[in-house]
Amino acid sequence: MSDAQVLLVGAGPGPVDLMTLRAARAVESAQALLYDALISEDVIALAPPGCVRIQTGKRAGKPSMRQDQINRLMLLLARKGLRVVRLKGGDPSIFGRVGEEAEFLRGHGVPVEVVPGVTAACAAAAQFNFPLTHRGQARRVVFTTARLEAGALSGDWSAAGDPEATIAIYMGREVVEVLSARMIAAGRSPDTPAVAVEQAGGTAARLVRGTLASLPSRIAELKSGPVLIVVGEVAAQAWEARPALNADLSRVAS
Repeated sequence: MSDAQVLLVGAGPGPVDLMTLRAARAVESAQALLYDALISEDVIALAPPGCVRIQTGKRAGKPSMRQDQINRLMLLLARKGLRVVRLKGGDPSIFGRVGEEAEFLRGHGVPVEVVPGVTAACAAAAQFNFPLTHRGQARRVVFTTARLEAGALSGDWSAAGDPEATIAIYMGREVVEVLSARMIAAGRSPDTPAVAVEQAGGTAARLVRGTLASLPSRIAELKSGPVLIVVGEVAAQAWEARPALNADLSRVAS
């Protein structure tokens, strides 16, 4: 393993067998584990006996530890000489604040390593049998989030009108109606295929299919787990039949 004192690790979308070997070994060697709210119990169980385990929250729309508190806690534990693993769902470089945390720690002289993980969009595409890019349909992929400011989507959504772009929207459940209207206004056809995937990558994952216009009504069929929305021609290839995860594989890193 690396000599870094703090490892910013991607746990993947949930199941332990979708972690990288490097990520699993990092957790197995942790002396202090700071993990996000959506990390599965199977992944947390990889930490050795005696490891300090601290749940830091970081779930959209829910109470959680402030980012500055997390930064200071990692620094405190590292200065105590502990090997710290900051465990994040998916990939830490995709909406995981890895840049902020790495900059803070390095600014205080703490060696840092980033360990990548499978992000939700890739997990959903693999699980429900659709590609994110496809010759003649999708030449590019945009990973984004959707956030309301004064009732309107923040940010520049001009890229959403590109008919050859697959748009993967993280944490979009609560703003799906505004999102749909904004993408249509940007030039995307209301008939563009769209899917919403709840708990992508996990055994409880669910898929709803529709179009950019119909997805707001369809997404109500999903429950309360994290939802990824994918808009683009490739979404038409999604289908619900998926291979069951091998129960033995879920213990491959244990």
